[in-house]
Amino acid sequence: MRGDQRSDTHLEGEKYGTPRSYDPHFRGPVVNRSCTDVLCCMIFILFIMAYILLGLAAWVNGDPRRVAYPTDSQGYFCGQKGTPNENKSILFYFNLLTCTSPSVVVNLQCPTTQICVSKCPERFLTYMEIQFKYKNDSEYWTYYSQFCRTTFLKPAETLSQVLLDNDCPSAIYPSKPFLQRCFPDFSTKNGTLTVGNKTVFDDGSGKTRNAAELRRAANGINKALDARAIGVKVFEDYAMTWYWILIGLTIAMFLSWMFVMLLRFTAGLLFWIFTFGVIGIIAYGIWRCYLEYSRLQEQPSSRLNAYTIGIQTDISMYFRLKQTWFALMIILCLLELFIILMLIFLRNRIRISIALLKEGSKAIGYLPSTLIYPALTFFFLSVCISYWAVVALYLATSGAPIYKVIAPQGHCEHENKTCDPVGFNTTEVAKACPGAQCHFAFYGGKSLYHQYITTFQLLNLFVFLWLINFVIALGQCALAGAFASYYWALKKPDDIPPYPLFTAFGRAIRYHTGSLAFGSLILAIIQMFRLILEYLDKRLQEAQSNISKFLKCCLRCCFWCLEKAVKFLNRNAYVMMAIYGKNFCKSARDAFNLLMRNILKIAVMDRVTDFVLILGKILVAGCIGVLAFLLFTERLPVIIEGPTSLNYYWVPLLTVIIGSYIIAHGFFSVYAMCIETIFICFLEDLERNDGSAEKPYYMSQSLMKIMNKRNAETKKQ
Repeated sequence: MRGDQRSDTHLEGEKYGTPRSYDPHFRGPVVNRSCTDVLCCMIFILFIMAYILLGLAAWVNGDPRRVAYPTDSQGYFCGQKGTPNENKSILFYFNLLTCTSPSVVVNLQCPTTQICVSKCPERFLTYMEIQFKYKNDSEYWTYYSQFCRTTFLKPAETLSQVLLDNDCPSAIYPSKPFLQRCFPDFSTKNGTLTVGNKTVFDDGSGKTRNAAELRRAANGINKALDARAIGVKVFEDYAMTWYWILIGLTIAMFLSWMFVMLLRFTAGLLFWIFTFGVIGIIAYGIWRCYLEYSRLQEQPSSRLNAYTIGIQTDISMYFRLKQTWFALMIILCLLELFIILMLIFLRNRIRISIALLKEGSKAIGYLPSTLIYPALTFFFLSVCISYWAVVALYLATSGAPIYKVIAPQGHCEHENKTCDPVGFNTTEVAKACPGAQCHFAFYGGKSLYHQYITTFQLLNLFVFLWLINFVIALGQCALAGAFASYYWALKKPDDIPPYPLFTAFGRAIRYHTGSLAFGSLILAIIQMFRLILEYLDKRLQEAQSNISKFLKCCLRCCFWCLEKAVKFLNRNAYVMMAIYGKNFCKSARDAFNLLMRNILKIAVMDRVTDFVLILGKILVAGCIGVLAFLLFTERLPVIIEGPTSLNYYWVPLLTVIIGSYIIAHGFFSVYAMCIETIFICFLEDLERNDGSAEKPYYMSQSLMKIMNKRNAETKKQ
């Protein structure tokens, strides 16, 4: 009797329990369902509501203009409409030589006065020079005074008084605006660095400076200016090649679709070509090792060994020993033997995996709408990422301007303490620290809201991770439901229900929001711990001992493995959920037990699927990359005339290659979910059915042939 025969799926994992009792009337994904994990669904909705309220609070208190506009020493925006600085959109530094690094400059923490100006200086002038030239031509002072903090009719103050009050810069020199800030106009003349065609200049205090000193003060800024020129050239290349890029990405979509559709014919061929290629390469390695061993055996130095030469930093020394080649030959022989034995003993499971790959290609052929679903996932992910970024921006710009004491010389007990810029020069701090200044530092406050800004940022990040994982889980569950409808159709494609993807998506939203939120919550917690660990690693990097570094590496490895394991279990739990409609824990338990009872099939199936998908991505991106290279380097003039005179041909080339790989990844992610769903359904089919008229097999004829199974109707025929 066939009903008494046991499938080999039971022999691979008896310790994980016998198959559970099944509904004899099961004919595909359960239709009559109830809501699962309602409590988690309510918590998820409450978090979303709190997330919306957090966004509203951040919107009320934040001001993104603080990022869009540079801020002067008084905390006022440069270029903001409706303010005195409306026509002054560029930030000017009184003494850039006091800025020791570009990061300090960009973050507005340079210990020098900063004001908003309408344009950057274009010539060399010092305050002392102006005092003499003003007597003959007032135009000099008119030009110089636009870079002063306050308006003067004439340069009456002494240089020492000007420097003490920070009313005017001691000197100005040719500059160019970049990132809405005035930076020196560096250039190279006959291999010598110059500023405004000068190699040396007066800094206004009687000292002679050279361009190299100014360059060190603004180290890296000139590179950024060069990067702007490169950016212009890159933009020109995109303007010339955008339609070719779109054509290449369209071809990538077509190739990805063709690859998935043709897998029903080529999956086995691709796998065996790769497998025998690996066997051949290893065999060549064995033969090569034997030749080297034989050659060294005949040489006088053949008596040398590893003990004779000792430890060497030059690795090539070890390849002059016959023992090295003999050891490599033994290792390759063992590896060759292992692969051949695995192919012999696992040949039936490999055939099953290849048949399932072909079945997945057929399923997508019958359900082509599933290939469009990644676009919907991309839209949802874009919304989540945009909302997170906007909330993070508004939170970061919440509060009032905070001013702190900055000492140019770096020797002041009051440095970094809060201060009031109004009347700062008359305070005790200014007297105790000559030259100290009260400059804008950041935005903050003392209210309850401002005290918890860091907590709100952490909440923003956590809910963002939760939503991202939920969107991915929703897509996996919807696709699993659609492909399960295909598998459990006895007569394909006649018995496939109408609109299977839309129906599965609706079921997932209506009944399983809580379960999907539960699974994504577990992943979000793990990912949050990983991010916190990475943050602490960056902050405490210099104060780490060898033991702490070892523990950190162990923790990172453990969390990485845990995240991968949870992702794998979640995917299979969503498949079981899409089929039977149970809650997350029961679905995860059933999926885990089912997989453990078929552990060898899982191992083989994963490896075969991974190989085919990786090969497909490389094939699509490689083909498009080769065509793009020939086109953008003008090597196809006879066939087609591509863009000419590109500044950097690799810019559109890399864009096409990366874009093609992403498109292929989107297509193959659907295919991978299809294979995983069909595989789970196949294992369920083997355990719940026996081929009788009451419990027929739903697998394809090719799978039945491999498994030596038949349905009752087939046997009668």
